[in-house]
Amino acid sequence: MRARNLIILGVALVLALIAVFLANTYFSGVEQRQQRVAEEQKLSRIVVASQNLGFGTPLSLQNLRLVNWPANSVPMGAFTSIPAALKDNRVALRPIVTGEPVLASKVSGSDGRATLSANLPLGKLAFAVPINDVSGVGGFVRPGDRVDVLLTRPIPGEGTSSNDKMTDVVLEAVPVLGMDQVSDETQTKPASARTATLEVDTVGAQKLALSIQLGTLSLALRNVADPLMGRQATIVPRHLTTGSYYVRSRSNAALPAQFAAATPARVPNIPSSMLLPMRPKGPTMIVFRGSQSSEYEVQHGR
Repeated sequence: MRARNLIILGVALVLALIAVFLANTYFSGVEQRQQRVAEEQKLSRIVVASQNLGFGTPLSLQNLRLVNWPANSVPMGAFTSIPAALKDNRVALRPIVTGEPVLASKVSGSDGRATLSANLPLGKLAFAVPINDVSGVGGFVRPGDRVDVLLTRPIPGEGTSSNDKMTDVVLEAVPVLGMDQVSDETQTKPASARTATLEVDTVGAQKLALSIQLGTLSLALRNVADPLMGRQATIVPRHLTTGSYYVRSRSNAALPAQFAAATPARVPNIPSSMLLPMRPKGPTMIVFRGSQSSEYEVQHGR
């Protein structure tokens, strides 16, 4: 019985070795045939992704493969062998889709780390601004989007109140590098964040730093293909309505200077029907005449 088991085990080992030999021969033959085709058609062999690679994904034998590529159109920075692409434990710095060439500019260098600074073009800075659920467009702003940055602050000058505010467009079509500590452009689900990291130049970073001290910043999500830029204007409360309204005080105090332009004497084009009537000072009664009602102030007896 024992001898029979040993024979079966020996046969299984022989068959396994034969299978491994045949598999190696087949794959080696496929590789050699592809190399011959590349030489005959003047093609080059470059490394492409065999599956989608997100930010920070390590390169491995499982997600890379060699393909034939026209020799006269090989992208700059392409790897010609898988060992060269795997050297120094490289990771993806930008999303790479299946079949896309793996370029040196899209993977890490000798440090093998995925850093945000590697994503910055020359002359650009990463600057983080505070946001919340509302100013961050409800969590729909994600890495890879473009946004306009709005600043709401008090109107400077004497005689203004806490309600006298203004909104300016600080920057337009700014690329978003990350939300909180997430910089993966493949993450598209809405998520609440407390900071947004934007790609700006030096002047843009200075504007954002000053804006944070002056008021409240808000983000406005923009279509990445929207060419309409440069039409921003400062918005103040009087731009929120088509008319000019002011509710007088019950006292006979002088009209504040900031509302002087809203009085009928200063703005004769406002129809009287648009002005708010003065409220009675004492008790009132309503008299109905058919379907019409009128409110009268009741005079106190003396």
